[in-house]
This record gives sequence, C-alpha cells and structure tokens, in this order.
Amino acid sequence: MGELVPGRGGQAAGAPPAVTATAVRGLSRFATARGIPAGPEFLLDYDVIEAFCVAGLDGRACSTRGTYRSALYRLAMPVHGQPGQRATPFAGAAAPPPYSPAERAELACIAAAQRDAARRASALALVVFGIGAGLRPGELVALRGSDVCCCGHRVTVRAGGPAARVVPVTAGYAGRAAGLARGAGNAYLFRPGPADRGYKNFVTKFTRTLAADPAAPRLRLGRCRSSFICDHLTAGTPLGELLAITGICQAESLARHARHVGGAPAKAALRAWDRRRQAR
Repeated sequence: MGELVPGRGGQAAGAPPAVTATAVRGLSRFATARGIPAGPEFLLDYDVIEAFCVAGLDGRACSTRGTYRSALYRLAMPVHGQPGQRATPFAGAAAPPPYSPAERAELACIAAAQRDAARRASALALVVFGIGAGLRPGELVALRGSDVCCCGHRVTVRAGGPAARVVPVTAGYAGRAAGLARGAGNAYLFRPGPADRGYKNFVTKFTRTLAADPAAPRLRLGRCRSSFICDHLTAGTPLGELLAITGICQAESLARHARHVGGAPAKAALRAWDRRRQAR
C-alpha cells in the first residue's frame, strides 16, 4: 500500500501496521475480483471500502469490520478528503458476561489451589485486581505492590499507561489487595521477575496453564473487568465517576456491558449523556 498512498509509508495513523496491511490485502483482493483498477483513487474510494466492509467481510465479527474500515478510511482521507456520508454502523463486540457470585468464589479457590506460592499469588492478583479494580491486561502486568495505597479500610490502585487513573478497589477485594501489595513490596504483583511484559498474550498464556477442574469457570481478565464494570452499573455509580475509574472515554461504550445489567441506562441514554458532556 506504500505505492498507493504517498507519504507516511502507507500506514494508517492509529492502526497497528499489521491490521492496516491485512485490511489492504483484503480490499485489493475484493477489488481485483470485481475488476476495479488498482490505483489509489479507485481502490480507496469510500464506496469501494464500504462495499468491501459490508459485503467482502460478510460473516466477520462486527468489531473486525469496523477496525478494518477505520484503517482504510485513514488511508483514503489524503486521497479523497473526508467521507461525505455516515458509514454503515457496525455493532461493537459484545462484552463478556460478568462472573456470578458462585463463580467468583470458585475462581478464588482455583487461585489458592495452584502448585506454588508465586503462581497462587499471581492467580489471586488477577482475580482481585480484575474483578476488584477492573484493570486491563497491560495495567495488570505493570502493577507493583507500591502502586496499591491503603488508607484505613479504603484501598486504591494507581493504574498506569494511556488511561492512567486511581481506582478504588471494591470493598470485597480490598483486604486481599492490601495483603498482596504487602507481600510484593515494590515488585510486580503479577508474575514477578524478569519477563517480556510487552507480550500481548502475557496474561492469557498464564491463565491457560492454571490447574483447575475442567468444569470450573475459566479465569479470563476480560470477564473480570466486565464484572467490575457491571457491578458499578448495578450499584448506580454516576457515569462520570464510572468513566474515570475504568479509563473509558465515552459513556456509550458502556452499552456493551449494560446488556448484562437489568435497569442499566440504555444505549440512547448513554449517547445523550456524552452529547451533554461535550456541549458543556
């Protein structure tokens, strides 16, 4: 694609190079099969991109189609300017369901049953700071004991990274969070020691090797974070506060979690809340 779009090496700003390259290859195959010329003014026409995302990616996840379209639109803008009409909306990926109280208790038992102290502590840290603080994978792997602050019965976590924030740990997990922090000191709380913490499957690789009954719930950080968010939606935490402690930018993004919570705000209400905030 570097030959089609001058400058910037053919990369779409904001999209990983591999995603952009995959989207371009798919678009090129789609266009070739339909006799569309290979020049950028043809391949990167917004109607061609839209046809590719709607028809050429039929059967792919909505989130994948939306990601590919965003990458291709960024490549098209230097060629054709801003798109003139709203694209076909693709629903966001469904949020994983939160863990039930029984499943949460079972996950704590799974953590306690691991074969050595280090694995037990790491598994428990995943449960505690996932369900109790809603951390993302990158935030969990970078978390140190010194990032946990205890003030009386209130325990907070200082999450770093692009969505840096301070998160109050849910009361049911505060005591265990404080205990893990004391044991770790300034060391990492999750899988301490030398490791490639930038590896994207760092957490997933660990959870796959946990010893557990095949019938037991699988420990997944995505479901842990979803549990944290759904708990706050259930409790009626004000939207501004919930966005601040989760590191989510828009209230509308909470809609994918609100599906699991009876009485939670509808997507239209969340979108209206975003508009009112932008107006202020």
